[in-house]
Amino acid sequence: MATERLDSGEARLDKIVELIRGSRYSIHDLSRAQAKAAGEPARLNMPFELGVDYGIALTNEDPALAKHLLVIAEQKYLYQAALSDIAGWDIIPHGGDFEEAIRSVRTWLASHGLAARSASQIIGDYVGYQEWDFERLLDTGWSDEDIRNRGTRELLEAMGAWRDAGRPMTFS
Repeated sequence: MATERLDSGEARLDKIVELIRGSRYSIHDLSRAQAKAAGEPARLNMPFELGVDYGIALTNEDPALAKHLLVIAEQKYLYQAALSDIAGWDIIPHGGDFEEAIRSVRTWLASHGLAARSASQIIGDYVGYQEWDFERLLDTGWSDEDIRNRGTRELLEAMGAWRDAGRPMTFS
């Protein structure tokens, strides 16, 4: 979300900390915290952001504003080998399946009184949005590569337009 505001004069970490401070609910997926190839450094952004979020949560003294964190990962215990300080945390595995990740997040949100829709409805919406947006952009002359390389702000605006259009399943 920090890439929503593309301003080279604004440090990304400052934007991330601002977003974390302003959010009572945080989801951290550690699945991408690994190297893509042998000899390549592991990606540590998500574990680092989890640490920042946890630190901010510890400094909050108002129970009414308590932060709630969810940690998900492809495999439940794999990350404890590299990040042993989180041993004992309930990391929710999703097996690399986006539908399972959605179900886990939805269940967690429901445990905090925040989910009104079923996981199947959310998954259907996600697939419907993807199809609608892809068709809409192709219709206006975008290439596959253009669509894949949009910025965060454009994605959020497209999601808002889809929602405002009544969540259509296809573009017409």
